[in-house]
Amino acid sequence: MEQKAGLGFGFMRPPFKDDEVDMELVRKMVDTFMENGFTYFDTAYKYCRGLSEPALREALVDRYPRDSYILTTKLSNEFMHSKEEQEEVFEDRLKRLNCGYIARRDPDSASGD
Repeated sequence: MEQKAGLGFGFMRPPFKDDEVDMELVRKMVDTFMENGFTYFDTAYKYCRGLSEPALREALVDRYPRDSYILTTKLSNEFMHSKEEQEEVFEDRLKRLNCGYIARRDPDSASGD
């Protein structure tokens, strides 16, 4: 997958309309980002009261082939206190995003995978 380096789409604060994520606008934002050659998306369970992952799933995962973007999330220590909990939290992220796999961030790589 070819991508432009240096810009990622963070889903920390997607736009809201009437106390819900404005999915029409979010889909347009994702489409514009992808159309311009950018592919790196980031989310986390606790962003936007737990609404970030489902919004990203609807705007990106459900609409684009999995090999056309890089998707990352976070495994926060506040949700896990053991190796078993870490696995459970990770599996929950995969289910909530329904994306098949989540990219592993390599700190030495600009691409994120």
